[in-house]
Amino acid sequence: MTDTQPDRQTGRAADLASRTRAPREFDIVLFGATGFVGRLTAAHLADHAADGDGSPVRIALAGRNRARLEDVRSGLSATAAAWPIIVVDAGDESGLRAMAERTRVVVSTVGPYATHGLPLVRACAETGTDYADLTGEVLFVRRSIDAADETAQRTGARIVHSCGFDSIPSDLSVARAAEYAHAHGLGELTDVTTHVRRMRGGASGGTVASARNQMAEARADRAAARTMLDPHALDPAGSTRTDRRSSRSRFGVEDDGVWFGPFFMASYNEPVVRRSNALTGGAYGQRFRYREVTDTGRGLKGSLRARTLRRLLTLGFAALAVPALDPVWDRLLPAAGEGPSEQARANGRFLLEAVAETTSGVTVRSRVGARRDPGYDGTAVMLGQTALALAAGEGDAGRGGVLTPSIALGEALATRLQAQGFDIGVRTD
Repeated sequence: MTDTQPDRQTGRAADLASRTRAPREFDIVLFGATGFVGRLTAAHLADHAADGDGSPVRIALAGRNRARLEDVRSGLSATAAAWPIIVVDAGDESGLRAMAERTRVVVSTVGPYATHGLPLVRACAETGTDYADLTGEVLFVRRSIDAADETAQRTGARIVHSCGFDSIPSDLSVARAAEYAHAHGLGELTDVTTHVRRMRGGASGGTVASARNQMAEARADRAAARTMLDPHALDPAGSTRTDRRSSRSRFGVEDDGVWFGPFFMASYNEPVVRRSNALTGGAYGQRFRYREVTDTGRGLKGSLRARTLRRLLTLGFAALAVPALDPVWDRLLPAAGEGPSEQARANGRFLLEAVAETTSGVTVRSRVGARRDPGYDGTAVMLGQTALALAAGEGDAGRGGVLTPSIALGEALATRLQAQGFDIGVRTD
């Protein structure tokens, strides 16, 4: 081990130096621009594609259908009129590598990622190209870590998964709570619960397709099912497991009389937050424990909502695992690429608050929210700003690997989202 470590460090330094010197044709390539969220992300980039000194960010649109890409480009603001188009399929490994070599950042909205995502992740890791996506798939991220983390550490590529409503609000709020506690001498975090205080908006067709794909894998493969149920599924090898709780079926009442039920994305967000803690070497706290819940209100009505929510989610997950019901879901659920009208999205909003107990006895409350539809407009802003931050070299630009949003970008991303009207803050009781 001692003999090979200097060689590894030298190799990584050479890769990083080569990456810094090598010019790239583009700053950002948006792969999957013709999908519903892809179109929204393209529109956000077109409206905000200028770096700190006002010079334009070089952007290209990519996908498998030139005509549809041209249609997307024609519907964007004048800023995008000259954006180049790259035609490439998600299964074309040589084409994906060639695309990755041309740009500093690749942003992908092409899901389900377990089906389409891994070749692009490998291409970006190998070419030292930063990468961001919207995945909420535990199995895909676990495979990404296994396939690309070591390579990305060597080349300096930041592979950043889950850069939308899954899982920036959860990940960023807990990371900021931990930083606040440390900066103000409040000790470490112990028990942390993220509450969905408000949420209005639907799950996207892509999110539904990813969930169904994962359930199909789980019912065919027991090992995959165990991974999906493991709250530490995304931890680095050798990490200390401080918390084995799952919030999948939780409900109860808080000291302030507010009832809560399970949050449908907790089974994914919780492993992401735990990975962030593990990547810091456990800096959140040696007794750090984490869960996510949905507030349902006070009194009898709040209690009934919490119980109903638990039953519905339990039945819903169970029903997704029944192959005979697939035709029913095909008719009832939105397909990938589908989404609500602009008017419906305009009524969307969300607010998540991490309530963090500390070893000093002081409670830290960290929130992330916006008056935007969480799965669509809000997600497009979060992904777009992640891409712009990566392209600008913000955050921990010297650290490669399969990272979480808070580890890759941290406060730089929070600042960008605040500038876009997001409600982001930390306080103590």
